[in-house]
Amino acid sequence: MKILFISPPTDSAIKSVIGTTGPPLGLAYLASIAREKGFDARIVDSLAENLTYSDVEKIIKQYSPDIIGITSTTSMIPDAYAVAKMAKNISKDIVTIIGGPHVTFVPELTLQESPEIDYVVKGEGEIAFSGILDVLTKKKEKRDVLGIAYRKENGIMNNPPQPLIKDVDIIPEPSWDLLPMEKYEIDNVQFGTIMTSRGCPYNCIFCSSSLQFGKQWRGHSVERVIDELKTLRYKYNKREIEFLDDTFTLNMKRALELTERIYKEGIDIRWSGSARVNLFNEEIAKNMKKAGAHTVYFGIESGSQATLDFIGKNITLEMAKSSVAKANKAGLHTLGSFIIGFPDDTVKDVKTTIKFSKNVGVTVAQFTIATPYPGTRLWDYVTERKLLLTMNWRKFTTLSPVIKLKNFTSDQILKWLSWAYISFYIRPLYLIRDLAKTHGFVFKRLIPYAKRAMTLDFMGD
Repeated sequence: MKILFISPPTDSAIKSVIGTTGPPLGLAYLASIAREKGFDARIVDSLAENLTYSDVEKIIKQYSPDIIGITSTTSMIPDAYAVAKMAKNISKDIVTIIGGPHVTFVPELTLQESPEIDYVVKGEGEIAFSGILDVLTKKKEKRDVLGIAYRKENGIMNNPPQPLIKDVDIIPEPSWDLLPMEKYEIDNVQFGTIMTSRGCPYNCIFCSSSLQFGKQWRGHSVERVIDELKTLRYKYNKREIEFLDDTFTLNMKRALELTERIYKEGIDIRWSGSARVNLFNEEIAKNMKKAGAHTVYFGIESGSQATLDFIGKNITLEMAKSSVAKANKAGLHTLGSFIIGFPDDTVKDVKTTIKFSKNVGVTVAQFTIATPYPGTRLWDYVTERKLLLTMNWRKFTTLSPVIKLKNFTSDQILKWLSWAYISFYIRPLYLIRDLAKTHGFVFKRLIPYAKRAMTLDFMGD
């Protein structure tokens, strides 16, 4: 049997800004599972390959798969539905399966919105997906496969969740060879991504990761990570690596062991990863730098302690200042993420966050609008209070307002988002550094925000 895995054609804010996109790692893991079970597999990364719906349709017809597996985030779910419909129009015998962070939390709604989807895989997908393949080869019954939702004669069946994979080393390495690896490039540098751990014990109001991959942190062995890094570097010529772990430093002891091993192995890579400001120290900063890291991402989120407490971040502003300083001292670039537009945010809260972004010491800042993704506590908060402005999933990008705010109109919070970027980046010293080091890379990409910010209606103090 043949399986075609598809990341659908869609609009990507990230690709529009930096000109590239990362590989669909989840599909590559599932492709390896399928191959281990004797299936023929192929992956289509529409974004990386600049494919249109017409292109995807031709591939489906030419490959003639028995099964199509689709991945989707919330904002691209209409595109996933379109691909499923396309598949069924080509042949009603094609079995359509969808997974990803969106459908995990709204499996029944997904099957209602898209009659062309046969199965939903919820959460960590490898075992559940393997179970569906066993169903299709008559080795199991649907009711016995945990972590899936599907149709039955009198409605929809939503099976109980699949237990987490305790030993993530049993998951086969991603099928890199099925991806258009040469397409993943930025500024003429080949880059790759790696996920060395799963799960997060924290419960931030806007994040669904602890539900998608569980609250129990599980890491690959250092040996497994080193093997994957060597494959990426020496087989696929990837010099730039992004660690996709929710928090690379969550297990600080392992982070030290891994960075020390990367250094000792002499793996010639530049890389970046994320850290919580309460799980970072000078030793980790020095080890990361020594092992080739150039940037550490910190989820700082707000300059208001009251907002940090509301979102359940479990950090303080002083922790943020301290960890950023340690990273900067070690020679790492620091990227801080900040969120505005929580339901009760005031103008003072937003101004405080923008000011803090400039004072905390990060070298790069990312600003987004609070977005209630299904499965998050923010989704529950917003839906219970009837604050959701739209169910148009395409708007769930973190750059479009979808929450009815107490103190801002949608247009006003958009203008504040633009002002946040302008205020942070249009500073004399920052512009000089940008022009000197990146030939105005940041400035040129800020022009759309500048136009919006020029009409900003400041609403008092």
